[in-house]
Amino acid sequence: MTRVSIPGIPQDSGAPVREGVPEHGRVPKYYAVRIRLTELVSELAVGQTLPTERELAERFGAARETIRQALRDLLLEGRLSRRGRGTVVAGPKLEQPLSLASYTEGVRRQGLRPGRTLIDLRSWPCPPQLAGELHLTPGEPVWHMERVLLADDERVGLESTYIAVARVPRLDVDFDPDSTFYGYLRDRVGVTFGDAEERLETVLAAPREALLIGTPPALPMLLIHRVSRDGAGRPLERVRSLYRGDRFSFTTTLSGDGRE
Repeated sequence: MTRVSIPGIPQDSGAPVREGVPEHGRVPKYYAVRIRLTELVSELAVGQTLPTERELAERFGAARETIRQALRDLLLEGRLSRRGRGTVVAGPKLEQPLSLASYTEGVRRQGLRPGRTLIDLRSWPCPPQLAGELHLTPGEPVWHMERVLLADDERVGLESTYIAVARVPRLDVDFDPDSTFYGYLRDRVGVTFGDAEERLETVLAAPREALLIGTPPALPMLLIHRVSRDGAGRPLERVRSLYRGDRFSFTTTLSGDGRE
């Protein structure tokens, strides 16, 4: 264990209180190194390469395995990223609103170029649980569309959409998989959107998902389940969206009546 000095308050309002250091001031060696690494990262520009593990070990007087553990933490948090055999400072996380706005709109608002790569688009008989969510008859044809999400050509997520074939019978003919699905529903099909229910949780990607997104299986993911409804209140689609935890954060606006 290592004893470190404790600042009165964190400099960043979004940082852990007292930088996560207990009142007794003793923390694991790797965490003390991580604090110093964080200070180093804050002094570097996005895309700038960090010193090698050997150089960092000499600089901080720590074992290379301790350095690796501290680097792994910052990689998982999205502060660093791998580039070839080196480690570089990562850019800020993408902020995606928890709303019925499309992924395309959210990425464009941050000055990035959205994109999608189609993995699969086919129809199949709707299973009972999905039929219950979409108010369909079990066995009724539904589309399953799976796409890798891109931001400036970087793979950042994986999206699976389920919708009744009867709602969009020409999906496999008329729709450009690289475009926004909500734009297609609105402009080509004439769908008006109502509301949606979403559930957000943290998960680890399955091996196939990690391969498609291009991340290690140990990287935490943000998983969103959504059932959206049209303007008449009828269930429209079921979406399962998996986002890289090191590249995304989600925002929402809350309101209340002032009660505690």
